[in-house]
Amino acid sequence: MTTPPSGTPTLLPGLPIGVLKIHRGELIAVAIVGLILGIIALFWPGATLVTVAILFGIYLITSGIFRITAAFVADKLSTGLRWLTGLLGLLVVAAGVICIAQPGQSLVILAFVIGFGWIAEGIVDIMAGIQRGGTQRWLHVISGIISVIGGFVTFALPGLAITAFVTIGAIILIVVSVSTLLTLPRADKSAKA
Repeated sequence: MTTPPSGTPTLLPGLPIGVLKIHRGELIAVAIVGLILGIIALFWPGATLVTVAILFGIYLITSGIFRITAAFVADKLSTGLRWLTGLLGLLVVAAGVICIAQPGQSLVILAFVIGFGWIAEGIVDIMAGIQRGGTQRWLHVISGIISVIGGFVTFALPGLAITAFVTIGAIILIVVSVSTLLTLPRADKSAKA
């Protein structure tokens, strides 16, 4: 049993004993759902990706409708800001419809965005490593180079990259869910009586 700096004893990192007793059933349910979703994602990554793209499309449509509504009903917006908010809402709704109509294409765009982010982050790390003194500067440079290479690989093979993301995410979800189930303490039988 570990004790955090506050002096409150815990059995799982970040969860005080009192919270653990109250939410034990919820933790078990979440871990089981996570385990099931991880297994589904691991064995059926294509279906998982299509589902993610469709859910993302639904989110975009909902968000776009909210923006359009805000353009009409929000107080104290200038005319220009109303038009900008409404047009942005229309664009977001259109992007959501495209995600639902062509989920595969929206995943490729997502891979490109991730690849671009990795390249940008890698360039920043390389520059920080070059400008930084000391013995750890090579860690920044190596990290940056790996990030840039990962970004270019994601651009070159977006489908493989997205499938790898789902597979790695599924494995992490399974490991976290199983470890949660295995590290929960037994239920206090005296509390039930």
